Amino acid sequence: MSEVLVLKLGGTTLADQAHVLDEVASVARERPVVLVHGGGKRITEWLERLGVPSRFEGGLRVTDQAALDVAAAVLRGVVNSELVSDLRDRGVDAVGLSGVDGGLMIAERVPGLGLVAHVVGLRRDFLDALLVAGEVAVVAPLARDEQGIVCNVNADDAAAGIAAGLGARQLVLMTDVDGIRDAAGQKLATMTADAAEKLIADGVIKGGMVPKIRAALAAVGWSGAVAVICNSKDPHALSRALHDPAFGTRITAARGTTEAPAAPAPRRPEIGS
Repeated sequence: MSEVLVLKLGGTTLADQAHVLDEVASVARERPVVLVHGGGKRITEWLERLGVPSRFEGGLRVTDQAALDVAAAVLRGVVNSELVSDLRDRGVDAVGLSGVDGGLMIAERVPGLGLVAHVVGLRRDFLDALLVAGEVAVVAPLARDEQGIVCNVNADDAAAGIAAGLGARQLVLMTDVDGIRDAAGQKLATMTADAAEKLIADGVIKGGMVPKIRAALAAVGWSGAVAVICNSKDPHALSRALHDPAFGTRITAARGTTEAPAAPAPRRPEIGS
């Protein structure tokens, strides 16, 4: 199983996540890192400025051509460039790309959502080459569908698709909540696949959290893999996500009640396996 860390950040301002980027820079000196970013809030702001309406279905943005033009400009042109620049300011070799570049992400159209696609595969050799070279890959969630049309991709889905394609041991999905809560409102430190499915079926997990959970489940389809959903606002969010079992919610593929495995000691591994 790969020791590459796949991390998903939201698309808020850099000032809001500067502390996370400090931690990314530290981790990247010890092990390979793929940073996938969103941009939902900033996309919505630009859509409002341009008078383009926003609509969501099941927590996912319905994307027509006008919305895609804005999303592509914000994701690839603004947020991605800012993150690469900010990491380089921290002494990290980083390269920005989207799932379109090099055919990185293989995707299929999601019915009913317009120009929205779901990741079904990964061109791993392309990504491996960047990681072996010591680059942090900063990935904007855009991909071509089966007809070659550029589509918007949910950032959590993009991160999960990359994690699954790399066989990554750890996927961290950062958000603005401290984890998943049960029907009584208690935060869950760990959650198995069957427990997550039940909470979704019961309507406890709903809205935008559903695609996030679905993404996490897609990335932990084998024993030993862990996805962590946690709050990026914590001053030590990434370190705690990797090492503190009480921070956020850890999701595993195991059935029944089990504890997530301890995070491995940071190191830079070989990428080829």
